[in-house]
Amino acid sequence: MRRQVPDPLIAEAASLIGDPTRASMLGQLMDGRARTAKELAGLAGVTPATASGHIAKMTAAGLVAVAAQGRHRYVRLAGPEVADILERLMALAAFARPAQRPRDADEAAFRYARSCYDHVAGTLSVELVEALVRRDLLRRGHDGFEPTLAGERWFRALGVDVARARTSTRAFARCCLDWSERRDHLAGALGAALMEALIRRGYLVPRKEGRTLDVPELGRRFFAEELTPKPSAAPAHAGHDQAAEQQSA
Repeated sequence: MRRQVPDPLIAEAASLIGDPTRASMLGQLMDGRARTAKELAGLAGVTPATASGHIAKMTAAGLVAVAAQGRHRYVRLAGPEVADILERLMALAAFARPAQRPRDADEAAFRYARSCYDHVAGTLSVELVEALVRRDLLRRGHDGFEPTLAGERWFRALGVDVARARTSTRAFARCCLDWSERRDHLAGALGAALMEALIRRGYLVPRKEGRTLDVPELGRRFFAEELTPKPSAAPAHAGHDQAAEQQSA
């Protein structure tokens, strides 16, 4: 029997991601924001020179992209595909250990609603997707979701350009396994457009640092209505439009 030789590309990628310092840097970039090499060094607890060496290796492997602006080099994840791999690895690690209760209020808020690169993750996201499926606004496919006609109207009323999301070069409405909930949330071009709309309307507010998404009173009312079982496929946010405009004024 011929001995199976491991794929060297898999081994290389696993080695790069598995290093604790590089894993910490990649985790810091999961909110979709770019950070300077110096910022990543401080967050990872290493010297700038050590951070530069790690960034060079991750850039060569296609895990991060670096853009120079003035005297600074800004680092971000190379794309949503990298974020998807990292999220799946987090889910795999979570499955390997018993579920744990949040240690404090910050961790509880992080688990409830956070960004996963460019889409919403956490308890809130999973519950919203499951509510849309129950209301037949979303249907599960083999490896993703598909909005029904009523679902497309729901997304459009929220300000999501469904047609534009469909023409994106990336996956349209992908299932993304949520590491803390161990259930799927909505990713892909449609998931990214949904997060943009929820933030634009003031239903979710990103924190200045980290991935946690705060849910203000306006958002709590919106999600409470959307998560409540109802026969109507119409979105419940229409009544909040005036309040959202007043809050943003």
